[in-house]
Amino acid sequence: MAITGTALPEPPQIHRLPQSKYIDAVRWLPQRTAFNRFAVLALFDSHSPSLEIHSLNPQTLTLTPNSTWTPPSRISSLRTFQTPTHKPLIAAATFSGSLHLLFANAVDASLESECSVPDKDLHVGPVSCVDVMDGGAECVTVGEDGRVNLVGVTGSGLSHRRVFDSNGLVSYTTAKWASPVEFATGGYGFSLQWWDQRKPGGAVSQFKGNWAQGTTSGIVHSIDIHPSRKHTCLAGGSLGTVFAWDLRWQQQPIILSGIGAGDAAIHSASESEVWEVQYDCYTKSTNTGNISSSRILPAMICSEDGILAVVEQDEEPVELLAEPCAINSFDIDRENPSDMICSLEWESIAILTRP
Repeated sequence: MAITGTALPEPPQIHRLPQSKYIDAVRWLPQRTAFNRFAVLALFDSHSPSLEIHSLNPQTLTLTPNSTWTPPSRISSLRTFQTPTHKPLIAAATFSGSLHLLFANAVDASLESECSVPDKDLHVGPVSCVDVMDGGAECVTVGEDGRVNLVGVTGSGLSHRRVFDSNGLVSYTTAKWASPVEFATGGYGFSLQWWDQRKPGGAVSQFKGNWAQGTTSGIVHSIDIHPSRKHTCLAGGSLGTVFAWDLRWQQQPIILSGIGAGDAAIHSASESEVWEVQYDCYTKSTNTGNISSSRILPAMICSEDGILAVVEQDEEPVELLAEPCAINSFDIDRENPSDMICSLEWESIAILTRP
């Protein structure tokens, strides 16, 4: 059961929108103006997978299908970004191992073009995660097959190269860019890895989960890196665990929630799998007297036990949403960080607006 932390001045407005298909992931689509807002949904039913772009009515907060694209198999990872030319970019990886970059119109979000890397060129089996570098020039993909790939966007399409292949000895579940030459990955055993393209041959630094009270079978499902704190990797995973790895002090993690909750100063937002973590730029730290770079900024999580919450170092979590089903994914609107969208296991979308 989640612990409800300090109450918000006003609770967020919550709008639940039933869908006709299972939602694997949901993302806001970056736009040039605030007048047109769109969401990208990765959908699946017994017949076929699909990716849909929905327009959001700002008055009624309802979603209307705008355009549809059919992937070759179910979508395993979904990201959205904006190119330097302000064109929205959708990166969709699949369970069959393919990667697709979809370019949308900057005004009406209609799909204009697609570049792809076919099945088995990148991974044997599903792509666990894809992340796009700021600016959209390069993607990183990881998989449980132990492969780490970089995919570049060129004038004629996509080029790709393998950075590392563990031949299945190590599995990777998530990845996140930190800079134009650095990125982080996560996997089994609460492990994290740091990669630097200037130093090829493998990860330049590794963090192993032997701190987890003997519970090293946990999995890191999601990581995030804040633009102003590139030395710190935020991670969420099994057993409600949310922790940060500071590369400057690599011996012990900074626990925000989960298995370290035996410490009286640590509170747990969830007791199950944390599927996604993102830094929450809308929430201001309650500890304004401590603004050092070693302090972990507030973060948002969603979990298998239906919790959407904000967690902060040495503070009780603030629960935003509690559902009777899993919250599979969420996204904070970059242009309007008071707004979040999340996908519920029971074929629904929830849109939350904070005061």
